[in-house]
Amino acid sequence: MKKISVVLPTYNEEDNVIPLSEEIINIFNNELNNYKYEIIFIDNYSNDNTRLNIVKLCQENGNIKAIFNAKNFGHIRSPYYGLLQMQGDCVIIMSSDFQEPPKMIVDFVREWESGYKVVIGIKNKSKENPIMYFIRNIYYKLIKNISETEHIKQFMGFGLYDKEFINVLKNLDDCYPYFRGIVAELGYKIKKINYEQQKRKSGKSKNNFYTLYDMAMIGITSSSKILLRLSTIIGFLFSVLFFIFGLIYFIYKVINWERFDAGITPLILGVFFIGSFQLFFIGLLGEYILNINTRVMKRPLVIEEKRINFD
Repeated sequence: MKKISVVLPTYNEEDNVIPLSEEIINIFNNELNNYKYEIIFIDNYSNDNTRLNIVKLCQENGNIKAIFNAKNFGHIRSPYYGLLQMQGDCVIIMSSDFQEPPKMIVDFVREWESGYKVVIGIKNKSKENPIMYFIRNIYYKLIKNISETEHIKQFMGFGLYDKEFINVLKNLDDCYPYFRGIVAELGYKIKKINYEQQKRKSGKSKNNFYTLYDMAMIGITSSSKILLRLSTIIGFLFSVLFFIFGLIYFIYKVINWERFDAGITPLILGVFFIGSFQLFFIGLLGEYILNINTRVMKRPLVIEEKRINFD
């Protein structure tokens, strides 16, 4: 009998973990009763009652497992680490806030059984803030144009992954992985299933400007060289352009020495204009260096504090 793993990353989801696990168990008992299952909660150092509720679930059901991180290792590393701990023939990862409908597990498994190694959910509709949905669309269009690999629009990581693909992830040895880009670049033939993202059932979103910016910059710096090369090209073009302007200015001044008095305004405008471009590209270069530095340090994805129900 095949075994399916379900990974649920958590951080302050005390009101969601119990009803979510109950719904997933009902799906396996009723619609997928010919499969074994395991539910793996990986908690990123919650400071509410999330861990107490998970411990209770683990005590009541041996198929429910838990990994408690020793501290908060961020929204990128912790879910990825949870994927690597799967012990089934495939793994499904989804958020713990009901924004991604658990009923799609059945659709994922059906497509997996038909031969797909990677089956993912694509968010074609959303009940989230329309401004955020609009901003995400702009980001996906940007990264599609600058990336060397084709990125998947409105893909949040929600999906099913065969153990063969998980073995690929284990061999990457990446301490700060951009999972969405990895799936697009290294994944097997992908089956996409559309879904409508729901509102959170309980609690507040943990995403803020910093976490969203962090994810966006990791996506850009991990999958694109274009911006760095664009900065080189723009720098060269501007140097040529301003050399020509300077030469024209000098010649005009020599010809009209007494009558031409442009003052320092052009100089000030030129300095600020060039300075702003320099600051932007220095900051961009810093993001690439930060990405490299993070990977060179080879730190572990997470440090575990405790495991429950693992053999």
